[in-house]
Amino acid sequence: MTEVGLPKAILTFLVTCFERKSVVGLEEALSILNFFRVPSGETKLLPIEIDRIIEALTWILGHEMENDFVIKSHALIVLKSIVSTASPGVLERLKPELLQKIISVLRKGINQEGINAALRVLLDACPWGRNRVLMVQSGAVFELIELELSAPERRTTELVLGILFHLCCCADGRAQFLSHNGGVPVVTKRILRVSPASDDRAILILSLISKFSTGNDWVFQEMVKVGTVMKLCKVLQADSAAYLKDKAREILRSHYEEWKDSPCINGSLITEFKIEN
Repeated sequence: MTEVGLPKAILTFLVTCFERKSVVGLEEALSILNFFRVPSGETKLLPIEIDRIIEALTWILGHEMENDFVIKSHALIVLKSIVSTASPGVLERLKPELLQKIISVLRKGINQEGINAALRVLLDACPWGRNRVLMVQSGAVFELIELELSAPERRTTELVLGILFHLCCCADGRAQFLSHNGGVPVVTKRILRVSPASDDRAILILSLISKFSTGNDWVFQEMVKVGTVMKLCKVLQADSAAYLKDKAREILRSHYEEWKDSPCINGSLITEFKIEN
């Protein structure tokens, strides 16, 4: 069926549904695409065609319908296929409505495959500063932390931390991260417990938070209280990548004065790592 152009025909059908605002046959079409997947060759369309397909999928994500849970999960999987091979020009002009709808769907809940597809789309959009700003404005930081607090599977955690790293590169993203009581604790907890990829993103998030929180005593007290400081010490003792150990040591050294006298941590241990070359 792929050889005779079925995926492209169904993508065209989705656009037609969008233009006519009709849901007749929509669930079946998305189910077929979800079964066969969208071959990479089918996503190499003209920019105007890709834009219309993305518009159609955005409409589907924002439209309430029967069997909503399944339809939106399938739509996100198709969207992931489209975005994963899209040109930079397509990604840098994603509309705010699309990012808002994806975050809204994550908030309401979908199946695991749909969650990972949604997160993959957000991560692919993150390299563009405009997209990061739009995500932060849409409440992505809060929703990502809430999702991570539900203790998801490994791949979901890696995607969540990857997106949070990008969003914490901007001031508003860091502010939202710190405004959620679960932000620092959940990122700290994931270090050395999930995968090397999640260790990388989690430590870099903490590095950004600590770097731009100078003068904010609450942040550093929180990092002591939830075990962040001791977890960074454990990174130095573990079989972690050298660059991650360097980053952990940099955080400990930079804020040694704030942490050295805390009764909640082993002072001799942090001193040892502070002076260690």
